[in-house]
Amino acid sequence: MKSKIQKLTSSSVGVVDIFVEIDELMNGLYPAELNVLLPVKEVDRDNVGFYGIYLEGNLAACGAVIFNEDSDGRYGELKRIYVKPNFRGLGLSKAIVSHLLAVVTERGLNKVMLETGAQQHAAIALYRHFGFYERESYGTYQPDPESVFMQLYVADKLTEI
Repeated sequence: MKSKIQKLTSSSVGVVDIFVEIDELMNGLYPAELNVLLPVKEVDRDNVGFYGIYLEGNLAACGAVIFNEDSDGRYGELKRIYVKPNFRGLGLSKAIVSHLLAVVTERGLNKVMLETGAQQHAAIALYRHFGFYERESYGTYQPDPESVFMQLYVADKLTEI
């Protein structure tokens, strides 16, 4: 499905609602203290790119990349990758992740990392599709059996295309 991906802010139509939906999902699957959820106002920061796809007048899918620098070097961290249930199966998650990887390379970065829940089987499969592989915890994350940490060097993936 061909969909236009738009840069969003915290005040874009549907953003607060989709964040509430994501938070409710994650807090239903995992203890709240284990969830490291990007607050909605954080998407307006200079080091965050937040994007979405509108279908049928609704924010159908979204995703963010946070540009970080720490002991792991400079990297983009994917957050808030989500497709509303009634829009799943349309390729929106792949479109969002592809766009975020392009944004990372446009910023001159190669490394992308993420943390997802161990029960997020579809998300893990999506990230593996793009070439992400598991790694140890990073940044301020602590090792946790409910978390899966993944990494991708974008340049390695681009040479395969």
